[in-house]
Amino acid sequence: MSSGKVLVAQGGGPTAVINQSLVGVVLEARRHHNVRLVYGAHHGVRGIVDEDFVDLTQETSHNLELVARTPASALGSTRDKPDRAYCLEIFKVLRAHEIEHFFYIGGNDSSDTVRIVSEEARLAGYPMRCIHIPKTIDNDLVGNDHTPGYPSAARFVAQAFAGVNLDNASLPGIYVGVVMGRHAGFLTAASALGKKFPDDGPHLIYVPERVFEVDRFLADVKSVHERHGRCIIAVSEGIHDASGTPMLARLAKALEHDAHGNVQLSGSGALADLLCEEIKDKLKIKRVRGDTFGYLQRSFIGCTSDVDQREAREVGEKAVQFAMWGQRDGSVAIKRTGFYSVDYELLPLEAVAGKTRVMEDEFIAASGTDITDAFRLYLRPLLGSDMPDAFRLRAHPVAKVLKK
Repeated sequence: MSSGKVLVAQGGGPTAVINQSLVGVVLEARRHHNVRLVYGAHHGVRGIVDEDFVDLTQETSHNLELVARTPASALGSTRDKPDRAYCLEIFKVLRAHEIEHFFYIGGNDSSDTVRIVSEEARLAGYPMRCIHIPKTIDNDLVGNDHTPGYPSAARFVAQAFAGVNLDNASLPGIYVGVVMGRHAGFLTAASALGKKFPDDGPHLIYVPERVFEVDRFLADVKSVHERHGRCIIAVSEGIHDASGTPMLARLAKALEHDAHGNVQLSGSGALADLLCEEIKDKLKIKRVRGDTFGYLQRSFIGCTSDVDQREAREVGEKAVQFAMWGQRDGSVAIKRTGFYSVDYELLPLEAVAGKTRVMEDEFIAASGTDITDAFRLYLRPLLGSDMPDAFRLRAHPVAKVLKK
């Protein structure tokens, strides 16, 4: 006899639209006659192992809709990266609670968790559908045209650099903005979508798909500064040298590491400060400023793409439909089907799990310091229908009287 129980959880870094996917799962699941209870796990897989569940069947549709439009993970998230032993504990809890449909909203690590849990269920002969729902601002899930959460974060980055450009044009100098992205430069590249006029910044864009050389960087900055009297630079936190060593590790004296042993790139302004010091020291330019966008771009309220909102809801809905009507586990993927529309496919978990997508070569200019029109055409429809714009005065010079 069917238990009619569904469990949904959220993992990894929050986004501006991850709750749309959560609500898409809950509301779509409650429409199916074979679903009796919809549970949510607090703090992702950690909440599953701790049996920290809430009953979302009792939540009102109105409040769910309000939560859907609220950024960050309403159920809470986790940075736990489960190995097979951890996933076996997850499966034991799911089986004990008679969960028949497991939905996990997350990125690369989350997809791998779903893959392992799916395998454990199959080996045990336990009938459970396991579906991974895509989410990441890094846009680095393979098999997807783009990933929910990325368009809204990209919108924030584009608008932020558009504002920085106006500020920098008013009081010229050097500006360095460090954007999230350990291996993929999609988010940093979005800074270019804030440009309107040819001399607008960012004038230089550095992504981790290309080797970063300090001497060449300084030469680039010097050239732009001499040409425009100012220079705006967008840098991925994951830029690295030819050996693959992060520039932060090369330039910094002391380093922090995260729970997985990686150099801690986010949550610190060190890279921006170090690059600014290089510019001041080597180029002798005094007005040099740096910012680290850090966590601001992930869940910034009031800066969401309507396209992102809609698609994040739909991947949650499609996950339930694939689970209820399909005969296999998998990862929901967004596929572009024109300009601009999308469709959704269910990819095999092993095709997505643990893999990382990086920016395609066609998106990066030959100079390695800019992006191409192909990338602009790719990203522009994702940013939404109401992107703000900036304008300039049409300067009509008045002849000088006292000075010739």
